[in-house]
Amino acid sequence: MPRPLWNGSLSFGLLNVPVSLMPGERKVDLHFRMLDSRNKAPVRYERVNAETGEEVPWKDVVRAYEYKKGSYVVLEPEDIQAARSDSKETVEIEAFVDAASLSPEFYEKPYVLVPNKKAEKGYVLLRETLKKTHRVGIARVVVRSREYLAAVVPKEHALLLLLLRYPQEVVDAEEYALPDAAPAKYRISAKEMEMARQLLESMTTTWNPSDYQDEFRDRLRKTIEKRIKSKGAVTPPPEIAEGDDEGAATNVVDFMKLLQKSLSENRRTPAERKSPAKKANAKKAAARKTAAKRTATGKATRKRARR
Repeated sequence: MPRPLWNGSLSFGLLNVPVSLMPGERKVDLHFRMLDSRNKAPVRYERVNAETGEEVPWKDVVRAYEYKKGSYVVLEPEDIQAARSDSKETVEIEAFVDAASLSPEFYEKPYVLVPNKKAEKGYVLLRETLKKTHRVGIARVVVRSREYLAAVVPKEHALLLLLLRYPQEVVDAEEYALPDAAPAKYRISAKEMEMARQLLESMTTTWNPSDYQDEFRDRLRKTIEKRIKSKGAVTPPPEIAEGDDEGAATNVVDFMKLLQKSLSENRRTPAERKSPAKKANAKKAAARKTAAKRTATGKATRKRARR
């Protein structure tokens, strides 16, 4: 069972529904590592100063924006923090739009909103209302420190959170040279149109996602399994699972009263926000410690490679 990315709330009008943000996709790509062909040792990516060739410890790495070729402005951590939204654990619906008005190119990534304990009523209320009105909610949400535009969409028993691309991220198809004249200009006859329609009809079926598999991945996996049997394999160290606390809401809410108040005031009240507790990141600390203890042999090897 995947762990939630965060526990927060889904807000619309004056109603707040406690939810957990869960992954809506499963990564199935085959990941490869680079090895030294001489001794099959893993090849690391390292932070190297472009001028001196020396490795740079994490503590000396800063973020900068290249505003013109070779010119940078350094951003302090507080600059980046100030640009982030305060609504870190809230899906705040700002408006509702017709579901058909969202073009496919705006959709980017799916998540699933799961109601916390005793929050089912508000969840079902929103889900069924969206279904009956053929609407989707347009919201803003912060996922892994970045703020996204998102759509809250009903699907069977679930509310999906679909991250959207901002308009500036979408290329207008009209920027390209497209055949925009009538079919007759391209010498397409009525008979050809009819035959194309018949072919389309003959190939039409019901959409069933399970009918489609990643055949390239399957063939590649079989090749890998064959290699493992014939050549042996290197076993990586086991991953350490990280714990995660799950929050649950137990308050009973008068939805009718909140709905009436939302309609009369025609305004939103953002959900109450709580600053998340800072947690120690052992993995980052270990990376900094490892970077500080690079051996002279590694540096000499890189210098010889540059020659």
